[in-house]
Amino acid sequence: MAFGYQVLGFGAGGGRGPYTLEYLVIAGAGAGSAAGGGCGSGAGGAGGMRTDSTEIDPNIEYTATVGGGGAGGGGAGASGSASSLIGTGIGYPTSGGGRGAATNGSAAESGGSGGGGVFNQGQGSGNTGGYSPSEGNPGGPNQGGPCGGGGGGGASQTGGFAPGTAGAPGGNGTASSITGASVTYAGGGGGGTHNGGGAPGGSGGGGNGPSQPGTNYLGGGGAGGAGGSQTGGNGGTGVVILSMPDGSYSGVTTGSPTVTADAGGTGNTTIKFTGAGTYTS
Repeated sequence: MAFGYQVLGFGAGGGRGPYTLEYLVIAGAGAGSAAGGGCGSGAGGAGGMRTDSTEIDPNIEYTATVGGGGAGGGGAGASGSASSLIGTGIGYPTSGGGRGAATNGSAAESGGSGGGGVFNQGQGSGNTGGYSPSEGNPGGPNQGGPCGGGGGGGASQTGGFAPGTAGAPGGNGTASSITGASVTYAGGGGGGTHNGGGAPGGSGGGGNGPSQPGTNYLGGGGAGGAGGSQTGGNGGTGVVILSMPDGSYSGVTTGSPTVTADAGGTGNTTIKFTGAGTYTS
């Protein structure tokens, strides 16, 4: 636990006034599932993505929770875990990405973005958080088989439709410049292909098929397994990022986030949480 105090920007009232806080919340992504019987499996959906800004008052504690990616491996993959930013005036949870469907009959799951389907199991839906705009998009289905895995959904695009035996690409993520540089987050994983091979993951950390993991701290979905490569890829861990004017940053955090002053020459301080922690405004 680390505490620091840097109180800047005093106003006429003897204390800091309200200021604008920008935030990005990405959940953990879903894993791809394992393949079987020579078939490819569906890819994991990206973690749900929410970004917004609001005016906040000083001396309020905001709690960040960062969701882990789902585990892949030799069976049905797991969905990712939710991330959140909670405090006065802010209550943003985001849903973990859904796992991809497996050829053993385990269905794809819904999530911030949904997992890709296979010939005998439909794809998962996205946007379960109930916010507008959406957290993400559905995974892609198999369009009639046999044996290609659908792509995982991404923050800005539905997962690709598997055209039969081939795996489908993951849906693309969405770019944010909250850190002072444009970074794309929350891409879906690529589906696995019949008898080996796979499709590319979506931009924003989606794992390439077959079997590659999604990128941690981008919330990228894991790739589906293929007929000659049984394992499903792990989903990527999420992230929570805050940004505020340099002169408004209080310096009070817990959980060892990465703090960057004048990020990218913007005049803003960013706080990047890759695990649980708090910021007191």
